[in-house]
Amino acid sequence: MDIQKKNFLDETSAAAEAAGHIFPSMAACEAALESGYGTSGLAIADHNLFGMKQHSHPEYGTHNLPTKEFVNSEWVVVNAAWVSYPSTKECFQDRMLTLIRLAKVYPHYAAALAAKDDGVYITEVSKTWSTDPARGQKVIDIHNLYLGTL
Repeated sequence: MDIQKKNFLDETSAAAEAAGHIFPSMAACEAALESGYGTSGLAIADHNLFGMKQHSHPEYGTHNLPTKEFVNSEWVVVNAAWVSYPSTKECFQDRMLTLIRLAKVYPHYAAALAAKDDGVYITEVSKTWSTDPARGQKVIDIHNLYLGTL
């Protein structure tokens, strides 16, 4: 892992911890996967590290951009409304609040929040969070590389 990626993970891990995330280093690795280690346009312009789509009752600004979704066993491009955060800390806070708020609707979020370790957390949350069926393992792979640099 190069120094820029490690620095991104160090910084976002600290931000996730400050925001009260239950698994801050795993959350940082999720952010790395979702945002290309902070290089995506959404991450740069909007501090949106998770690809968080706008809520039905917005608390923050909105940025409309195209995205790829895995639908009916294939990748398709669709337009979506994304949350625009004032800082990375708000992004991580909103991420946790979203998982908590939706845990009653999505059993995988409830299982993620009740997880005893970060591997179970990411496996469960990824089942609902993403349309990429390999997302959980991709995040675990990043996390394992990151742990090897500490």
